[in-house]
Amino acid sequence: MPPSPDVSSSQRAEERALVALSMVPGVGPGRIRSLVARLGSGTAVLEASTEALCGVPGIGKKTARAIREFDADDEAREQVERARRANAALITTQDERFPKLLRQIYDPPAFMWMRGALQPEDERALAVVGTRRCSDYGRRVAEDLTGALARRGFTIVSGLAYGIDAAAHRAALEAGGRTVARRIIEGPGAVLSEFPMGADPDAANFPRRNRIVSGMALGALVVESPGEGGALITARLAVEQNREVFAAPSSIYNDTGEGCNRLIQRGHAKLVLSVEDVLEELNVDAEPDPTSADAGSESEPEADAPALNDEEERLMEALGREPEPLDVICERSGMDASAALVHLLQLEFKGLVRQLAGKQFCRST
Repeated sequence: MPPSPDVSSSQRAEERALVALSMVPGVGPGRIRSLVARLGSGTAVLEASTEALCGVPGIGKKTARAIREFDADDEAREQVERARRANAALITTQDERFPKLLRQIYDPPAFMWMRGALQPEDERALAVVGTRRCSDYGRRVAEDLTGALARRGFTIVSGLAYGIDAAAHRAALEAGGRTVARRIIEGPGAVLSEFPMGADPDAANFPRRNRIVSGMALGALVVESPGEGGALITARLAVEQNREVFAAPSSIYNDTGEGCNRLIQRGHAKLVLSVEDVLEELNVDAEPDPTSADAGSESEPEADAPALNDEEERLMEALGREPEPLDVICERSGMDASAALVHLLQLEFKGLVRQLAGKQFCRST
């Protein structure tokens, strides 16, 4: 929720104090939490003596002196004002708006900036992560599984990156669900970050971000990942946080999915072929999918399927969900390339076929 315009001066001072503490070299989220827990507030920490600071577990003389000598009031004030201009609120672990699941991990952020709003139903969340350089297969799997999860009442959490993350955010919104981290202006959800306003998306920050992605969710679904990458870091963090880990299998000939296959092979993740595999493992009540055949008699009737001519029927029989090159499709359908292309284009207009790079085609549903 956007911050209230009539925030008290004491609250503003406390926000500036917390932001200032986060700028002190050597003072991370854990130490901020310890300092505030012992001394009562961020403001009190900045006003405390060196002796009082040294009385906090984990705070030595070097860190205490750094806190006493660090002067970043102007920068902290600018951060707070910049956040307010962006309609972002500062929430701490003591704030009722702070994600409940995230509060339970061993190293939660001391505070986060939040734009948008979290809802009680966001406690039933699943993290969906994967590579930025995803294949069309990976993107389609992410969209299909995420859309199905969103329709069953899950909030989708991801890292706001290209590739699988973007596909997951988009599919959740298109399914009418909620998502955390993207397009909050256009759809329901929230953006959360513990980093300073305007911070660059540096690779060094990704593990800290990933622990939030997995920490906010009941489990993490890895859709496509190479042998090394941020998605596998998220999977490892999810295990450390006692979360469930799921992985969609990939072709053994495609390196972009090697990480998922290894997770499954080593028993670190449950193999997922459909959304039912996730629901079974989490053992949570899920809403019925309104698009399923048995969703109930009150669901909207399906639209009539577009009429197809003989050539289009032959092409549809030759196509599957996996992309195929044009020459293979022509061989299966018994059509020459020029005629097949004309009819494939018509099928694409009807929403039944997708064309991919290199003149490859597949069914869109």
